[in-house]
This record gives sequence, C-alpha cells and structure tokens, in this order.
Amino acid sequence: MKFGGTSVGSAQRMKNVVGLVETAGNVIVVLSAMSGTTNSLINLSQCIKEGEKANATKQIDDLEKKYKHTAYELLTDQETYKEAIAKLDVIFAELREYLGKPFGEKEEKEVVAYGEKLSTMLVALYMREKGLNSLLLDATEFMRLTPDGEPDQAYIKENLNKILLKYPDVDIFLTQGFICRNAEGEMDNLQRGGSDYTASLIGAAVGAEEIQIWTDIDGMHNNDPRFVEGTSPVSELHFEEAAELAYFGAKILHPTCVLPAKYANIPVRLLNTMQPEAPGTVIFNTKPTQTIKAVAAKDNITAIKIKSSHMLLAYGFLRKVFEIFEKHQTPIDMITTSEVGVSVTIDNERCLEPILKELSEFSNVTVDRDMVIVCVVGDLEWQNRGFEAEVVNALREIPVRMISYGGSNYNISLLIRKADKIRALQLLSKHLF
Repeated sequence: MKFGGTSVGSAQRMKNVVGLVETAGNVIVVLSAMSGTTNSLINLSQCIKEGEKANATKQIDDLEKKYKHTAYELLTDQETYKEAIAKLDVIFAELREYLGKPFGEKEEKEVVAYGEKLSTMLVALYMREKGLNSLLLDATEFMRLTPDGEPDQAYIKENLNKILLKYPDVDIFLTQGFICRNAEGEMDNLQRGGSDYTASLIGAAVGAEEIQIWTDIDGMHNNDPRFVEGTSPVSELHFEEAAELAYFGAKILHPTCVLPAKYANIPVRLLNTMQPEAPGTVIFNTKPTQTIKAVAAKDNITAIKIKSSHMLLAYGFLRKVFEIFEKHQTPIDMITTSEVGVSVTIDNERCLEPILKELSEFSNVTVDRDMVIVCVVGDLEWQNRGFEAEVVNALREIPVRMISYGGSNYNISLLIRKADKIRALQLLSKHLF
C-alpha cells in the first residue's frame, strides 16, 4: 500500500492512513513525504547552494515548527511524543550542519531524502502508540540503483526478502518511498513519482497479491476533471493503456512505475484515501475489451517538420534525422511521415537550437510551438473497425496538425494547438463517452 503526500499531509490524514492499514492484514506500507515537504527541501538546497544562509535557516526553522506541531497533534502518549521531539531535534540538527559545509548534488540528494524519513518516523511512532504489530524498515537498506541509474531489481528482491524473513511475526512493515542508494552506496532517489515506483518494485520483489496506490482522487478518470465536467473513473485498464495515459498527462500515476508490476503480473489498484470505499481503477494484464477507455493531454509540445531538400526521401534520410535527436538526448513523442518529409514532436526544447541547426544542413525545417498532444486510449487494434473514425469525427471542428495511429494497439495521438485543448477534450468526452 503506497500513500502519497496529500494522504499523509496532516496529523489527521496520517491517522486515516493508519486506520486503512490496520484492517488490511499482512502489508508493506510505502509513504511519501508530507505534501509540500519535498519542494521545501529542494528550495532549502537551492538556498544553501547560493549561500543564502539566513533564508536557509528560516526554511529549516519553519519545517521544524511544522513537524513538531504535527507530532503534537498526532501523538497522545507523553513518552511517545517526547521520543518524537527528540528524534526531530536530531534530524533538524543534521539539516543545520549542511549550512556550514560544501554543498553539491550528493548533499542535495541527502537533504531531499529527509522528507520521507520524517513522515515514516512519525507514522511508525503513531502505529506503535496504537499497539499495532508494525516495524519501520529503512528503504536505503534494500532499494538500490545499478551503475546506469536504474533500480537493481535482483538486489532489491534478495535484500528485502532477507530482511522480511528476520521478522516472520510482524503484520505491518513501513518504509520510505522515493529514496534509495546508488551503485556507490550514496543517497539517491527514484526521481519524481518515485514513491509509486518504490511500491511497484517492492510488490514485484515480494510477489504481492496486489499493489495499491492511494492518492486524493478515486482512480484514473476517463478525461481530465479540471477541464471536463462529469468525468468518471475507469474501472479496469490494461498495463499498456495505463502507461500511455500516464505518459500523456494523467498525473495520478508515474509512467514507469507500473513496469515491475506488469512483468511480475501483479494487479495495481488506484484508490482514494479521502473516499476509501470507492472502487477506484484496477490495472492488470487483462484481455482487451473492445472499448475506448480514456483521454489525456500532454502540454508544452513542439512540432518539427523536416522536409527533404530532394523530391523523394533519400536512402538514410530518417537515420540521419533520428541520429541527431539521439545525439542530443531528446526523445520523440510522435512521428508521421510522407514521401518527402517527416514531422516529429518533442516535449523538451533544451537542445532545440543545435538540433534545428544540424537538421537544416540537409533539409528545410519548420517549427510549431505551443502545441498539445491529445491521446485517446483503449482497445485500438486495427481490426476493431470505426474507433479511429469516431475519434477524428469528434474533432471535426478542431484543426489537427498531426495524427499518429498504429504504433500501438492502445493509443491514437493527435497534435492540436494549445488554444484548442479544452474544447478538444470536451468534444471527445461528449462523442466517446
């Protein structure tokens, strides 16, 4: 069971989480940092880096007040409360030590890791106060990266199971999401959305019955509720459908996090801490259902049209194009081709100028900025007649710059202007659902 930052965002929410956990039987609980803490620690790191000592000291003081107040609201037993305060004094003294020493990327990762350490420490003490048969595990003892920065799944499986075997009678294991060690043994993390990834890796390592991702929304919706009225949670998704939706803008899930669960064939259930009775969304290797499931949109897209200087695409033209994007480590989201050119989209303009310069040496290049990819996900096997026609027909009033269909059995992607995004999402909901 993984609980996100808003799910542990206050003392009351921590109590709610423990209420859900204590009835769940034999579980491993993964916690994020309290909402806002990771951003505060990133800002703190920035202040230390830039030598803003007074500002950094204030940020540490503010965080300390917040956590001591949370401990006061959470814990009623005086001895347990004193223990929490003593542990908080140690943690914040450690944070203050960073103010007087050299500060680089290594130190920043150490500072950012305190968010998860703080939330799990408080919840572990509350569980003990409630008399639950629980144990706090240090995630950095079993979560490790390979030298190329990917989770070392063999290491995680071996070391986590070794630890669990030492405690056969414990019902509830609690640990930190997001944080880990790198191949050199230094503090590191699984990037944004990393707590979901932690839960999926742990679930796969122990052969869990189910992996539950608890957030503040009741499952993955069939459209973006911020822009479209009357959206509803999708009850079932194939892993591929969920990954497409996550990649193309459904914020509830990190795109990479479901992969370990997918390969271990363990269902992932998305649930709402604020509405625990809601069925949510289950993601598993289910058979396709011949339906369109959901729509998502990805912003800040740049489209690049690369037209060959020759009339027809010369042999090796595409290879040259892709080598330039590879050289500048810029992934391509969408691609469409014609006899004389190719259009691609990217979501990161960091290396756009050198890419355009190199492409211009052998082609005519035009760029469209402020674009949005709208992604329609479902059972879109080409034999299922009519689905792509329904999607295109729904957007007959919207100018479409590119369409990508057939690269996946689960996705049709359409590139439109940012100005047309909300109208497009509303039209798709109206026509498809």
